[in-house]
Amino acid sequence: MEFNKKKVERILMTVAGNVLYAAGVNLMINPIHLYSGGFTGIAQLIRLFLIGFLHIPEIPGLDYMGIIYFAINIPLFFMAYKVMGRKFCITTLISIAMASAFLAVIPVPAVPIVDDRILASVVGGLGSGVGAGLVLRAGSSQGGQDVIGVCLAKTHPNFKVGTIGIIISVCIYTICLFIYDIPTVLYSVIFAVVTGLGIDRVHVQNIKQECMIFTKKPGLRDAILHDLNRGVTIWEGEGGYTGENTQVLVTVISKYEEPHLREIIARHDENAFMIISDNIRVVGLFQKRFTE
Repeated sequence: MEFNKKKVERILMTVAGNVLYAAGVNLMINPIHLYSGGFTGIAQLIRLFLIGFLHIPEIPGLDYMGIIYFAINIPLFFMAYKVMGRKFCITTLISIAMASAFLAVIPVPAVPIVDDRILASVVGGLGSGVGAGLVLRAGSSQGGQDVIGVCLAKTHPNFKVGTIGIIISVCIYTICLFIYDIPTVLYSVIFAVVTGLGIDRVHVQNIKQECMIFTKKPGLRDAILHDLNRGVTIWEGEGGYTGENTQVLVTVISKYEEPHLREIIARHDENAFMIISDNIRVVGLFQKRFTE
């Protein structure tokens, strides 16, 4: 039952994330002619070339950007399969198909919903960033810069997934400087930065925590090692008031794993005491995970 519940939660999170992402792009920035970063921005530029320069006729109710987005992501499947494994690759393919479909069918308003470009950039960036972060949190990816970022984060533990999106966006907007006016590029950069920040806030696997657990009962160390698959360092301590021997267990986890650790502790020692420090920096070997 627990497995099915988690699976349903991940599916719903993936669908909701892709809807939010596509809505942020199509409803907020496309109507005012701003450009997204990453592979979505690349798809927008290719669409502009096909429609604006080659004059390919548009299909009513279908945006070419979604189709282009799916096509340019195909080569990244090989990277995802090699670095992240078969499961991540399959879920990513499904997620990319969802994102592409929503980008293709969510209508771009003829009249902008928000006229203020700064407000549209921030609101659209929040929607897209939260959406992309939800997809990553569900153990999947929307492809593009997310796949590249996830693979780099897997091999480089201190690398943040949203960073690669910002880097690619800078390259895209540098090219855009030769096509559009400077204000258009600057507002688009605001959208890309807010999107990247939104991803890093929602994608809690990026947040590392140091946990110090004080317990008098044996067995908790083995449970953390086997159930959570995290390393543990043990200190021998003594209660300042009681004078009783106490074990101090120290481990580092991602914020996403905190509920699981709490369950383990409650199951083995309901009187255990735990101190959690957020947003620590880890130098050295730390396995970064994106799925359970």
